[in-house]
Amino acid sequence: MTSSDRGINLDAEPSGTGCAECLRTGKWWLHLRRCAECGHVGCCDNSPNQHATKHFRATGHPVICSFEPGEEWFYDYRTNEFFAGPELRPPSSHPPDQPVPGPRGKVPADWQDLLAQ
Repeated sequence: MTSSDRGINLDAEPSGTGCAECLRTGKWWLHLRRCAECGHVGCCDNSPNQHATKHFRATGHPVICSFEPGEEWFYDYRTNEFFAGPELRPPSSHPPDQPVPGPRGKVPADWQDLLAQ
């Protein structure tokens, strides 16, 4: 199986340093995920808006990877499995000084109570 068969495009650049939809709508996220096919950066399933999974459902792009510093895992929505994937076009994470959760100034004081389970 080639990378493109698996839903991975080695040339796709990340769409930005934060969740594209949350930044556009003034929302916040817990952790970030990057679509391995098109580079869309969305928020994780514990984030209130779960934009990475919504991106998969809207596009059918099946593979995401962590967009957190120091994390190198991939996840395939089709099989519900984590796996070690290839090196994608940099950057491989949001900037290390970007807060988690983020973005700075948008995270409510009671953010832990607002996480999706």
